[in-house]
Amino acid sequence: MTRKIASLRDIADGYDAIVLDQWGVLHDGTTPYPGAVTALQRLRADGCRLAVLSNSGKRAAPNAARIAAMGFAEDMFESVMTSGEALWRDLHDGAIAARRFFAIERAAGDAAAWAQGLDISLVDLDNAEAVLLIGLPDGSALPDWSDVLHAACARDLTVYCSNPDRHSPRADGLVVSPGALAFEYAARGGTVQFYGKPHVPVFDALQRHLGASRILMVGDSLEHDIAGAQAAGWDSVLVRGGLYATAFAGGEMADVLAQLVAQHGVAPPTFTIGHLQ
Repeated sequence: MTRKIASLRDIADGYDAIVLDQWGVLHDGTTPYPGAVTALQRLRADGCRLAVLSNSGKRAAPNAARIAAMGFAEDMFESVMTSGEALWRDLHDGAIAARRFFAIERAAGDAAAWAQGLDISLVDLDNAEAVLLIGLPDGSALPDWSDVLHAACARDLTVYCSNPDRHSPRADGLVVSPGALAFEYAARGGTVQFYGKPHVPVFDALQRHLGASRILMVGDSLEHDIAGAQAAGWDSVLVRGGLYATAFAGGEMADVLAQLVAQHGVAPPTFTIGHLQ
């Protein structure tokens, strides 16, 4: 049975490290959630080891800088691991054979900046060996990409998706994330290679880096954070104020949670909390 907690400090002593999702847990994309910085400062003062595991298409360093700019001290987190970093490392290490990629990015130049240090080329779709999906422009809708998906599928191009999230919380609501486009491509018969949560390798990589055995994952997505933590053998905390804030605001917590876990086909999280406290 999922235990409702008021503060992470109530359970922190039971773990070697606490790993936190980024969007929907630490911040809404632009602003930290009320109390989040203070909550983590208190955990650090208690001696807790903290890390971030994010389904971000960007590499670890830009994400660490983004978090620091929002008021989370640079030394607050022992490690910041992103799905974009995991994909970059596989390309750098030669685990992926393709060298010519058609890039789908949030803003012009994102892919070029991400690819620095790699022996790859960013080309048009007709000359690509694969598709690099690291972001979507703000305001994107799936029908906007129908022609691109059709052309990529016709050429049997693999899509490497560095953000499996279908939606992400922002200050003004949810936005479509790269995972939604990748799943649509897969539904059309295309091949997709996902990086990030809930896929176990990214959890294992972070666990090896931390050298910890008892790890607690704090996230707002049952599909990614909670399911991934369960597959990796970690306990988990579901933050109710992120991705599912509207659902939890409209009913009794236990009933809403039961409906959500059934909908997503995952086991209930170990704990649940409203916001970081």
